[in-house]
Amino acid sequence: MGVAQSRLDDGRLPVFRRIVLKLGGEALIGTGSHGIDPAATLQVAQQIQRVLEHGVEVAIVVGGGNIVRGQEAMHEGLDRTTGDYMGMLATVINALALQNAIEHLGIPARVQSAIAMQQVAEPFIPRRTIRHLEKGRVVILAAGTGNPFFTTDTTAALRAAEIGADVLLKATKVDGVYTADPMIDPTATRLPHLTYLDVLNRGLTIMDSTAVTLCMDNRMPIIVFDLFTMGNIERVILGDQIGTRVDAEGQANGS
Repeated sequence: MGVAQSRLDDGRLPVFRRIVLKLGGEALIGTGSHGIDPAATLQVAQQIQRVLEHGVEVAIVVGGGNIVRGQEAMHEGLDRTTGDYMGMLATVINALALQNAIEHLGIPARVQSAIAMQQVAEPFIPRRTIRHLEKGRVVILAAGTGNPFFTTDTTAALRAAEIGADVLLKATKVDGVYTADPMIDPTATRLPHLTYLDVLNRGLTIMDSTAVTLCMDNRMPIIVFDLFTMGNIERVILGDQIGTRVDAEGQANGS
C-alpha cells in the first residue's frame, strides 16, 4: 500500500504533541540482509512526513544494527567498548541517510550526534533540539549516548525525557508485545496494555531494562508497534489502539 492510500484524513487531532521515534537499523534495510536501501529509507521518511502534517514534532533515535552491532562484534573478538563505539558510528551513517531522504521530501532535518563530528552533525544540546522541533524540523539523534554499554533503546528513553516528549514510539517488525514469540508459538497473543513493572518482572524484551526503568521513572509512555505497515506511525499519533502501550496504569492481558 502506498502512502497516499494510507492517509487518515478523518479530521482527528493528534493525541501527542512531541514524539521520540525509535527506529532499529532494520527499518532501512529493505529486502536486503544488511546495509541501507534508499527505497526503504524513503518509505520511512514518507511516514514521518504524514506525522509532521498533523503538526506533531518529531525526534528520531536510529540504531545501527543493519551495519554493525556492538555485542555481535564482541563475539567476533572485539572488546565490548570498541564494538559499542563502532555501533555508535553506524548510527551516524544511518542518521545521515535518513536525513537525506527526509530532505528530499522538502522537510528540514538536522542530525545531532553524542560524539563530536562537526563536519557532519551538530552536537546534541537539548535546548537546541527543542528549538529545531519548535521550528518544524525533524531532529535525528545519533551516536547513542556517546558512551559504551548503553543501547539505542536507552538513548531513546533518555532523549525523550531530556526534550520533554509526550511518548516514546518503539517501531519494530511485529505489531506489539506477545505472550510468546508469535513466529514460534501459534497460540501467542498480543498484549495491548502493560505496566512498566509487567515488562520488567516478566523479562519481556521489548526494550532493555535500563530503558524501561528510565521511562518508568519519568512516566514516559512507550508504544510498541509495527513500522512496516504503511501509515502506522500516523495511526499511533492519532490515537488508534494498535501495538502495545506500556505505562504506569496498564493492565497485563493474557497472563
